[in-house]
Amino acid sequence: MNNTYNWYQTLIKPSWAPPSWLFGPVWTVLYTIIAFTFGTVFYKAFTKQIPWIIALPFVLNLIFNFAFTPLQFGLKNNLLAAIDIVLVLATLIWALMAIWPHFRWIAYANTPYLLWVSFATILQLTVTYLNR
Repeated sequence: MNNTYNWYQTLIKPSWAPPSWLFGPVWTVLYTIIAFTFGTVFYKAFTKQIPWIIALPFVLNLIFNFAFTPLQFGLKNNLLAAIDIVLVLATLIWALMAIWPHFRWIAYANTPYLLWVSFATILQLTVTYLNR
């Protein structure tokens, strides 16, 4: 873990990058939102209140979301992390569009997640570019 922290500290980051300590609290809040809202989507799909195809982008989003840390900090690969975060953003937009006609509150509840992932995507693309 210390080796990973030291590696990340050596990367060139933009002046507007948030401090490292901010990521933990932000993701704690976001994962709480994700657990409740995505859990609701999966429950609705299991109980056949919505078709499974609507849950598909939520599943893909979780896969890409959980892949980010191993790619960025395990493999220390900015390019793969950049591709992954774009996929997180794309599947999140797809998920929110898919659920909108059925449960708009789920889309609204995920606004903080969408805003953070949008910011994180720009940040990761910038870090990847600066450290090419």
